Amino acid sequence: MAQSAGRRDAAGIVLLVGTQKGLFRLESNPARDHWTLDGPLIAGYEILHAWLDPRQPQRGFAAAAHTIWGVHLYRTDDGGHTWQSLTATPGHGGARADEALRSIWYLAPGTADRPDTLYAGIDPAGVFRSDDAGASWQPLPGLNEHPTRNTWEPARGGFSAHSIFQPAQKPERLYAAISAGGAYRSDDEGRSWRPINSGVRAENLPRCPVASGHNIHRLLVHPSNPDRLYRQCYNGVYRSDDGGEHWTEITAGLPSEFGYAITSPATEPDTVFVLPIDSNHLRTTPDGRLRVYRSRDAGMSWQALTQGLPQRHVYTTVLREAMTVDDEPDAGVYFGTASGHLFASRDGGDSWQCLAAFLPRILSVSAQRADDDDRD
Repeated sequence: MAQSAGRRDAAGIVLLVGTQKGLFRLESNPARDHWTLDGPLIAGYEILHAWLDPRQPQRGFAAAAHTIWGVHLYRTDDGGHTWQSLTATPGHGGARADEALRSIWYLAPGTADRPDTLYAGIDPAGVFRSDDAGASWQPLPGLNEHPTRNTWEPARGGFSAHSIFQPAQKPERLYAAISAGGAYRSDDEGRSWRPINSGVRAENLPRCPVASGHNIHRLLVHPSNPDRLYRQCYNGVYRSDDGGEHWTEITAGLPSEFGYAITSPATEPDTVFVLPIDSNHLRTTPDGRLRVYRSRDAGMSWQALTQGLPQRHVYTTVLREAMTVDDEPDAGVYFGTASGHLFASRDGGDSWQCLAAFLPRILSVSAQRADDDDRD
């Protein structure tokens, strides 16, 4: 039921933590200094991506995969406490119908005026749209059959479409990323697409520069400015100030150019967090130290954040969707490791606490303010 404005201001944060063995739900008190944990939910499934819907906070979606039971979409209507499997899943048809769905890597909401619109990125690489809250799916052939598709190839982690964004300020625009293929942009709601990789190194390819074929690990479109983009790639970290038309490398000052996770607070487009990984070969935290790096000047300089994080003999990884921020005025920052440890900061990264340890391998973390109805 509706609550007073004062109570809404006192809401806590809900984290949905997708792991290799199920989904975990954590909820904080308003101060974010005490958390309760529930799970595993959707037990036994890999949860590659899960979130509560900002348009209808009691509703949420999760992408799940099981070695025996296959790929499923799950939905919650009670703030993430219980989940039900949906019947339909996105997948290629027509001439590519023999390319079986391997996984759903990414789920994204449409704009607020279309509360039942969802986007999904899958392996083998493709982007799909639903206008009925996941009951049915349609492909976006302008991207899925793009003329540059012959330059795409599977990355080590799979052949996936991910990092899908439809900015509220420019609803005609869509962004998506392909691993490995690069970043793409549409300016007509997904009918046509073009690669946006100018200025990005692609040293994994036999020739460079190239328009497509880039191994992009994560694309981030800033919530308050649809022209401010960040990306973490196989070769470096980059920023764009013009919707991806041009890119500036901002790797200098980081201990590695390799990594997966990158995030930025909704009210601070010049603040960005990354968690570097040591080389494409070792793929663990550099120097055996767990460090988050923060920039307050859009990547021109970086500060290592270590207070509360282990700094000796830490050899783990933080994956693409496993770091996020909340929308509180003092942004909370959250990340989960491949060793099953979940960390949180409620002061913009200055200090950290471990919220949970020895969970299964963490694949994704999302944050949403707890809905009033969820606390009745």
